[in-house]
Amino acid sequence: MVLRWISVLLSGWSISGCTSGPELKTVPSVDLSRYAGQWYEIESFPHWFQRGCTNSFARYTPMPDGRIEVVNVCQKNGRTASIRGLARVVPGSNNSKLKVRFFGPFEGDYWILDLDPNYQWVAVGHPNRQYLWILARTPDLDEATLRGIRERLRQQGFDTNRLRSTISAIQ
Repeated sequence: MVLRWISVLLSGWSISGCTSGPELKTVPSVDLSRYAGQWYEIESFPHWFQRGCTNSFARYTPMPDGRIEVVNVCQKNGRTASIRGLARVVPGSNNSKLKVRFFGPFEGDYWILDLDPNYQWVAVGHPNRQYLWILARTPDLDEATLRGIRERLRQQGFDTNRLRSTISAIQ
């Protein structure tokens, strides 16, 4: 089931090139060693491949060859679902653009659009603006911070009214 989510996500990413709104900008640079670790999903655009998932989080682990191991985990129907992938930095992006592959030849764009200077929260999206996630180091984020992130994303051309909370009580 999780593999189906990812295949649909990556297929949509790879074939869609349409954008609306201003040119999408990433953060100037990302320190991957600081970015590494666990991130909880706070809000995201709803997609059928994530339907029923709660308590979602991702772990990013830099590897000696420069790639990044990505492990996505969620609770679905009382069970833990996970998938492992690999990411690589897009050359010339100062680590703010990644290509993520979960299987086969399909890669998806993973752009870091907004990042807390202390690496406590991040907004990640795709240049077609159809995918968007707000992640944090803890399973919650204060409303004032969340409002600021949403406003900056709105200024980047995202329809932030589509964002939905994806957290529930972490067990």
